[in-house]
Amino acid sequence: MEVRSPVFGGTGVLEESLLWTSRGPWVLAERISYGGVQGAETIRRPTLNPGELVQEYASLIRQLNETQGLRLFVDAVPQDLNPTCAGTRSQLAVTIRDTFRDEQARWVRCVDGTLFTASPASAGPDAGASRIATAAQLARSFTLGDNLVSTYLGTVPFSTLDQGPTSTARPSGPIVFRSSDGAVPPGWSSFAELHFGEAATDFEVDWENEMVLLGAIGRRLEAGGSVRVQRVLPIDQGTRIELVERVPGDFCSPAAQENWPFHLVVAPRTAPPVIFNQPVVERVPCGA
Repeated sequence: MEVRSPVFGGTGVLEESLLWTSRGPWVLAERISYGGVQGAETIRRPTLNPGELVQEYASLIRQLNETQGLRLFVDAVPQDLNPTCAGTRSQLAVTIRDTFRDEQARWVRCVDGTLFTASPASAGPDAGASRIATAAQLARSFTLGDNLVSTYLGTVPFSTLDQGPTSTARPSGPIVFRSSDGAVPPGWSSFAELHFGEAATDFEVDWENEMVLLGAIGRRLEAGGSVRVQRVLPIDQGTRIELVERVPGDFCSPAAQENWPFHLVVAPRTAPPVIFNQPVVERVPCGA
């Protein structure tokens, strides 16, 4: 399944893809972008034994072949329809591929919402679209369950300017670069010169409509860690920035090394105050 949803008036896009194989394993990838540039990506996999999902996969395929009202391989659900999904509508694509026979079937329709929220009732433009949305809904339920939500739920879109294990500017913590009058905000020029060097003038920010957020966690003393901006959330009074810090698992660090991890992003300018949460810490398995 692939769902492509416009965000923030179409200035951004949320892309979600769920790949499920007949052997049981599935992979969910979510990507948020702004202005055509990716901001962040999250990959999720099952925590259950993949073998437990084999029967569910077989059940889904059987329903899509045999159950009245759900069958996809019928004239009422043509595969050559490729509609334009205008406005806030999302594009949903469902593909079934038989690699052994080198055969593929693919359907594309429009829905309201994301992979996690799209319902058959919203599907179009033809009557058969509800079957495509139902197939996606069933696959989502079998793999992800009914309680999982998108990593990027509620966020405004953002794009990555730069990200890495260490910044030469050595920031001690997160910084908001936000203009109140459209002029370059205080601190940006000096930070950009330290961080980018001669490349500091290679890009432009529309300070009247955009802001730059530096997700930073200060000095770290082992290699292998990172930080990312995960969500930019408008709240009742201002904006909250969610950070995630990834650290090596126990005894996994390849070396002792001084680092200043960072994630620098551009986002539409939102209401002040803009505050950062304490980073959520994720431990990364050795070798990941």
